Amino acid sequence: MVLTTTEFDTIAAISTPPGEGGISIIRISGEEALDVAKKLYRGKDLDKVASNTINYGHIIDPDTNEEVDEVMLSVMRAPHTYTEEDIVEINCHGGIVATNRILQLALSHGARMAEPGEFTKRAFLNGRIDLSQSEAVMDLIEAKTDRSMKAAINQLDGNLSHLIKHLRQDILDVLAQVEVNIDYPEYDDVETMTSKLLREKATDVHARIVQLLKTAKQGKILREGLATSIIGRPNVGKSSLLNNLLHEDKAIVTDVPGTTRDVLEEYVNVRGVPLKLVDTAGIRDTTDKVEKIGVDRSRKAINSADLVLLVLNASEPLTDEDKKLLSATQDKQRIIILNKTDLPTKIDQDQIKSLADGQNVISTSAIKADGLTQLEELIAKMFFDEGIESSQNDIMVTNARHIGLLNQAKQALEDVVKGLDDGMPVDLVQIDMTRCWDFLGEITGDSYQDELIDQLFSQFCLGK
Repeated sequence: MVLTTTEFDTIAAISTPPGEGGISIIRISGEEALDVAKKLYRGKDLDKVASNTINYGHIIDPDTNEEVDEVMLSVMRAPHTYTEEDIVEINCHGGIVATNRILQLALSHGARMAEPGEFTKRAFLNGRIDLSQSEAVMDLIEAKTDRSMKAAINQLDGNLSHLIKHLRQDILDVLAQVEVNIDYPEYDDVETMTSKLLREKATDVHARIVQLLKTAKQGKILREGLATSIIGRPNVGKSSLLNNLLHEDKAIVTDVPGTTRDVLEEYVNVRGVPLKLVDTAGIRDTTDKVEKIGVDRSRKAINSADLVLLVLNASEPLTDEDKKLLSATQDKQRIIILNKTDLPTKIDQDQIKSLADGQNVISTSAIKADGLTQLEELIAKMFFDEGIESSQNDIMVTNARHIGLLNQAKQALEDVVKGLDDGMPVDLVQIDMTRCWDFLGEITGDSYQDELIDQLFSQFCLGK
């Protein structure tokens, strides 16, 4: 759906993070963006400057003639802009007072405050980008690694959109052919021919959706991070391991058991895989009320983890508490880490390998940072079998909403085949094929509900 700029009022917002910095940017978009800017700006005649130019001048309070700030003002005329509307961006000195003052002047002279994500929402409604590309904008802003950034750019460039649109066009073509066969039968066996056509196309599109869904696990990790819990008894080196992975002393490390009393969360880039790393309190039976709360939270962290790093003290024999943790995590994706290898080894490694039941076991010394490279490579290999960089140009599904819709589309195609197997009339089977077409359209925004659009863009940051 393409809407003209006359259907929108003019909006303004600060597009840079709040606080002090080198510059701040106030963005104004809409039919009257230039008119609003002309009321505040003293410099070149904005009606005469070329589009996509930046111009030196000052912002003046029109009511008092007071100079507010020295600025560089960008003029971008429709339709070749982010929103496909006229846009003015005022680059001022990065201070809270000056930035807010300029925004307030814009709001009091013809603009209104933009809603979260409203600039990108207008880009979507005006047809410059589709819905999946709009969501990629926020993915790009929130990217935590180079790999997740590349995945977002890939989607922003429209690679996923093109694939979805090709699938929808293939479905539309076969639906049109089915209609022709039904309405203008030329052969006695038109039902057989139409059923064969539907089956072939449903099978083909189903296979392509399944192939796309194979990337969903990796894509979701890149977008949201791999929830990783570091667990173990007190004083086995969990906090030292966290600090080494972060390359900074974030967690307190002492030789006193029970130092960590709460769950500490940090993001870390491990070979391009964003890890949402959780350092938990040492798990043991305790009468300390505060430590007990931390232990309870640690147990919950195990349940919600995508990956568990179970740390054992290699300089001590295996304890009953260690065995309980091995048992409690046996159904999780995990890596068993035999830490403190800089000390004499007393743990029975054959027993560990037996209890590990074929899962990964590695040795480290968190104090000396030994074995960490092997650990990082192992994590990347576990979740990106062919290496994190091997598929950087491939289309990858990263969004939970897209994954859900693809699964619904896949189910609709399976219903098509089942209906044909059960001998259902073609016109009824055709309904499931149309459902698939609709589900795919929700990904790109070719079919959507207004409530969905409002909900999606409300999650964006203000000024984007």
